[in-house]
This record gives sequence, C-alpha cells and structure tokens, in this order.
Amino acid sequence: MAQAVSRLRHFKNIEFILGILLAGTMTLLVLLSPLLFPDGGEQINLTARLTKPFTDWAHILGTDPLGRDVLARVITGGKISLLVGFTSVAGAVVVGVVMGLVSGYYRGFWDMLVMRFADVQLALPFILLAITFIAIVGGGITNTIILLIVSQWVQYARLVRGSVLSLNDREFIHAAKAIGVPDFKILFQHLLPNLAGPVIVLMTLNVATNILLESSLTFLGLGVDPTIPSWGGMLADGRTYLQNAWWVSVFPGLAILFTVLGLNLLGDWLRDLLDPTGRTET
Repeated sequence: MAQAVSRLRHFKNIEFILGILLAGTMTLLVLLSPLLFPDGGEQINLTARLTKPFTDWAHILGTDPLGRDVLARVITGGKISLLVGFTSVAGAVVVGVVMGLVSGYYRGFWDMLVMRFADVQLALPFILLAITFIAIVGGGITNTIILLIVSQWVQYARLVRGSVLSLNDREFIHAAKAIGVPDFKILFQHLLPNLAGPVIVLMTLNVATNILLESSLTFLGLGVDPTIPSWGGMLADGRTYLQNAWWVSVFPGLAILFTVLGLNLLGDWLRDLLDPTGRTET
C-alpha cells in the first residue's frame, strides 16, 4: 500500500504533469497532423500572404510570405524534428551501449581502443564535425540522423562502461561466470538491466538536445532539405521577415521551446523516479 501511494505521488509531480502537457500535446498534434492538415501546410495562397495572427480564423497563427498557413506548417514540420530527435537517440543508444558493455566487460585492448576513439571524438567541436560530415556526405534527414548518432554515442558508451566496471566485481557476476554463463547472456541479461535507469534518463534529455541540434543545423543550412517543412527550416525562412512578420519565426520557435522544455521536465522526473536518493529533499 505504501509503495502504491509513493508511486501515485510521483505521477502528481509538477515536472511530470507539465512535461506530459507540453511534450505530450505537441507529439499528439504532430501524430495527428495528416488528419488535421491533409495538405501538409503546403497550400500556397498569395492573396493571403503575411496575414497577421489572430485576425483570420482560417489562419489563426497567420501565414508566411507564400500565404501558407503557419499553424499547419508548425504542426506538420514537427514530424521531421521529432523523427530526427527520437531516431538519432535510438541509434546512439544502440551503438553506445554495445560499445560501453564490450569496453567495460572485456577491458584490456578493447577498452583502450574504444575509449581512445571516444577521446578523439570528444576533442572535436560539434560544429566542426557537422560541417566536415555534411561537406563529405551532404545534408538531408538520413545524414542528419547519422551525424547526431556519430556525435552522441560516446555519452552512452562512457556511462555504460563506468557502470559495468563497478558491477564487474559484484557477486552475481562472479557467480554467473563460475557456472559457465556465456558472456553474451551476462552482458545483456545480467548487466544491461542494471543500467537501464541512467540510460533512459539520458535518452530523454538527449531527445530534447537533438531536436535543438536539428533545428540549429537546418537554420544554418546544414541539416534537412529546406523544401521539407521543419521547425529549423521555418526559423530560417522567417529571419528576413522578423521586423514586419515576426510570427513566421516566433511560432516555430515556441513549438521547439515547449517540446524541449517538456522533454527536459520528463527527464528530470525520470531521474528522480529511478534514482530517488540523488535528490535532496528540502
């Protein structure tokens, strides 16, 4: 009973409530965008170009320089930002967790090889890595996702490696080795479940980070194809109209703000839920 009350209290946490409201609402709208806006916000109406927000019910958030509905483009453009954010984190987790498990468990040559490679990558500024990568392979959604995976797998590898090093000397690992459990099962059935909490928290925070990075790269012309609506692309399109059509950039910016803030709040809530001893009560 006490555990049930404790769990219920966690779901009444203000961070959880705000995180679900902000990130959940944006994600739900994006998922429903094909039903809400079948044209994808691409319908051009030059007679309604640069309509101010809240002056026309047909375009509640106004229109852009081509007369396209800003609300439709913000909701539709969220598909790209969320796709890049979640997919890149999933890829970085797979690569980083496997590298960290192998490095921490086998140590020796593999540990040195993986960690030295990680040190070299950490020494490279992200913007330099991005410019070099995009110059070689080009932009686009797929290449942006690969770039983010390449730049972030190190975080998961280091986190997992450190945890594995501390778990290697635990009794249940020694017992598994003594009875002849294969290394594969020790890695993925005994070690990995004990690392799930910190990895999940880092994933939540990195989704928010990657949404920001995708928007920044697209704004700089290094990310998603500018013909595809995305939050970063809309920010870039509206920068020349900030003085007389601020809404073209402000509303995509607010979509990024609310989504990232919601995901960060959920990340903080998960951290407190999975590691209650890491927070000091006041």
